Amino acid sequence: MIFAEVTAETVLITGSNQGIGFEFAKQYAANGWTVIATHRRLTTPDSLISLAATYPKVRIERMDVTDAEQIEALGAKLKGMPIDILLNNAGLVRTDPLDKPGGNTNQLFGTLDYQLLDDFIHTNVAGPLKITETFIENVKASRQKKIVAISSAAGSVSVPPFMPNGSPIPDHYWYRISKAALNSAMRLISAQFKDDGITVVMFHPGGVRVESFGNLEMPGLESPEEAIGKMIRTIDGLNLQDTGRFMDSDGKDHPW
Repeated sequence: MIFAEVTAETVLITGSNQGIGFEFAKQYAANGWTVIATHRRLTTPDSLISLAATYPKVRIERMDVTDAEQIEALGAKLKGMPIDILLNNAGLVRTDPLDKPGGNTNQLFGTLDYQLLDDFIHTNVAGPLKITETFIENVKASRQKKIVAISSAAGSVSVPPFMPNGSPIPDHYWYRISKAALNSAMRLISAQFKDDGITVVMFHPGGVRVESFGNLEMPGLESPEEAIGKMIRTIDGLNLQDTGRFMDSDGKDHPW
């Protein structure tokens, strides 16, 4: 397997025990980076135990992005430690498995579950904001000074929404709304900290075949190795001129 080759530094990744987050952790670790791999489980996930056994520079930390006390505790623990890339990956897409028949009605207009909106905003918007606020000094102290948020095309407001099957009837209301809000928040951060030399970008990772897809068959899905490899190469090439951009995994601009 060929991973993206980048200069070894330090990266903190949220939601790193599975899916996109785990692949980021695996590839950065394989390239010799110090990886601060965070998760929210009560016990340490086997995936991270195995990764740390293979790569001694992997550091596992428990941090739920919706728990301000856990975030602040890790912030205190890592005070003064430079973090070259702060990678806000953890997020909520839906409450039912993607391959569950008839699932996700709580995000469809007409059957919206308004209690869920708080969960989506807390996880997909407030969480990344709190994490960025907590670790901003760590990023300032680093060499690369990069903040990355994993967003989604679902957060685009300049293009008509559509379902994966091409239907013009949009789904995932709460997910779409929360990702649009995440993009707005990251744009604000990019403007505020540009003079500090911090580059802030958002990614639409594209369709990546991860565990959450279950047995769902969709055309055009990329393997995690391929999709995350592209993003790592793109991240490595970022500079301050890129700050505030919303882009695809290959670095091309994605419509807002």
